[in-house]
Amino acid sequence: MAEPGPGLSRAREEEPGPAGKEEAAPVPKKRRLAGGERYVPPPRKLNAGVSFGAEHFAETSYYFEGGLRKVRPYYFDFRTYCKGRWVGRSLLHVFSTEFRAQPLAYYRAAARAGRLRLNEEPVRDLDIVLKNNDFLRNTVHRHEPPVTAQPIRILAEDEEMVVVDKPSSLPVHPCGRFRHNTVIFILGKEHGLRELHTLHRLDRMTSGVLMFAKTTAMSKHVDEQVRQRQLEKEYVCRVVGKFPEHKVVCEEPILVVSYKVGLCRVDPKGKPCQTLFQRLSYNGSSSVVRCLPRTGRMHQIRVHLQFLGHPIVNDPIYNMEAWGPDRGKGGKIGKTDEELLKALVEEHCSKQSLEVLGIGEEDLNSSGESKDSGNSGDCTKSAEADPINGTSCPAEDEKDPKRNNVGACPLNSDINLEMLDKDKELSLCGTQDGQTGEKGWQKDPLCVECRTSRRDPSPKELVMFLHALRYKGVDFEYCSSMPEWAMEDWEE
Repeated sequence: MAEPGPGLSRAREEEPGPAGKEEAAPVPKKRRLAGGERYVPPPRKLNAGVSFGAEHFAETSYYFEGGLRKVRPYYFDFRTYCKGRWVGRSLLHVFSTEFRAQPLAYYRAAARAGRLRLNEEPVRDLDIVLKNNDFLRNTVHRHEPPVTAQPIRILAEDEEMVVVDKPSSLPVHPCGRFRHNTVIFILGKEHGLRELHTLHRLDRMTSGVLMFAKTTAMSKHVDEQVRQRQLEKEYVCRVVGKFPEHKVVCEEPILVVSYKVGLCRVDPKGKPCQTLFQRLSYNGSSSVVRCLPRTGRMHQIRVHLQFLGHPIVNDPIYNMEAWGPDRGKGGKIGKTDEELLKALVEEHCSKQSLEVLGIGEEDLNSSGESKDSGNSGDCTKSAEADPINGTSCPAEDEKDPKRNNVGACPLNSDINLEMLDKDKELSLCGTQDGQTGEKGWQKDPLCVECRTSRRDPSPKELVMFLHALRYKGVDFEYCSSMPEWAMEDWEE
């Protein structure tokens, strides 16, 4: 079964509104239909705020194992309205050309199991032709990647703000393959903190100070400071080699290569940015560096350090052999973007560490993506995601999307989709041969993930040596403790 891919944009996973109630399919107006006419509900505008309630937290539960926080697999609905380019095309054609994360045999089996619904009616025939504003719902068996079991520590809290020390490996909010294993969900479920406004974001692998507003007024107040560039950000990291003693300013423009994987590089066509660096200590093999980003481009600190020849010691993207013998120093890569992306994914495949990137093999078999279609500040931003499976699909404005099958690893699964294609006795929650997972969840007969053997990342692999140490505004300042790996006498 396909896992949700990186973050959704225009055709996004619909999350609940402020009242904590999930957005439901529109209620059809009562009107008389002509013979053979199918009622098509109008689009429904989502509420601006995002909140989660008890019904969302009850979707599944956590368990802890080997230093990891894990989520028991659960059933989840991905929903979307028919896109303009789908109008007049059959569901079968849309699945076969745009949503290739799963073979057609899977979609046929999913339809028979009642997991595909069009305007809340079960899809009986994939040859059905889509009309404008058709509402499609796909129920999937969702598996989330594990994250560190390190708890989220609350640094400060009052009636208007809550500030936490985010552990590495946790996304800030639901996106892509992550929902319950996110800061927003954990704060709501374990700390009773709900209806929070995200003031800024951190990369999933970055730890440190993360601020939320409790009120709309405070959210607007801090946002105004961000727009006026009155917010000071200070990070600390540990980099390879002996960083220069003097202050270093890097102003190289940054271009996004892949939102799906989360990959950037220095390029003259990129967006302007500036980072100030100052060495704090050197232990003979690596340096602790203070970082002051003056702009907020995607992976800005990490890309600039790579360009300077001092990548973060354990950066799972910018300190890899895929970048060549110099690991991207000075912007010298010697590969096209496609070759670089393929080499990076193949390197992680060989190490069985795709989970560290937050993607799965099925994400790599889905459709392509556009480059540099936006700026995400401190957070990894994905191309528009597949609203059917949750994996990435082409951006809305790509008229001739390129397929981006970048060296995907074959799934280690014995599921026989051809047999499922002929099986007439599939049900939503049925199990195959009565198999039950070790942690109390039942295997799903259609779910490839249930039959896939994966190596869990170690807690050490889920820590990257980049930490948001301090955020200071006009009328506030929040700091976290210096991480252990940033101590002057620390050794690997």
